[in-house]
Amino acid sequence: MSAAQTPVRLGVFGGAFDPPHNAHVALGQAAISALDLDQLRVLPTGQAWHKSRPLTESQHRVAMSRLAFEPIARAVVDDREVRRSGPSFTVETLRELKDQYPRAQLYLLLGEDQRRTLSSWHQIDEIARLAIICAAGRNAADQAWAGSSTGTPSALAHSLDMRIQTLKMPLMPHSATDIRALVATDHNIQGLVPSSVERYIHEHHLYRPH
Repeated sequence: MSAAQTPVRLGVFGGAFDPPHNAHVALGQAAISALDLDQLRVLPTGQAWHKSRPLTESQHRVAMSRLAFEPIARAVVDDREVRRSGPSFTVETLRELKDQYPRAQLYLLLGEDQRRTLSSWHQIDEIARLAIICAAGRNAADQAWAGSSTGTPSALAHSLDMRIQTLKMPLMPHSATDIRALVATDHNIQGLVPSSVERYIHEHHLYRPH
């Protein structure tokens, strides 16, 4: 990327993308438009320290992410996290991007599920220093998120919530968990994931019971 093409407003969108679905794509598109991003980096996670289940092999998640986000001109799939050894921490990715593009303003994009666990993230205060946090939300009720698994907001959660920008999103009730379960039970996922991702899942026999 030349100096003239260096992003000034850089979106950072990480996740398992197992699989990437239409809500992921919609959030990326909404962020580019609402935040006037020069570029959106889509980062499939490597070793997810917070996931209790093993993720699908990284090459499949990267390939599906590239298919899903290919139609979005300013989106780039970045595989640095799957190439990194050890657990994937968002703070490390933000530091690397800030070193790479020191003049860029970073915007960290979160889905609604990620937003609810944000206060437990590794070095969350440093994350909030490095990037403006932007999370999906549909209405005022969505902005009141739980700071702990018990639903009792912590002081940290409240402090973070005051710094989060909300991206208004339409209701999209299906999650990646739902989509994996549908595939495993031979149900149709048409309209839940991009058609290219649906073909990839079937061609590579992903999410089928062993």
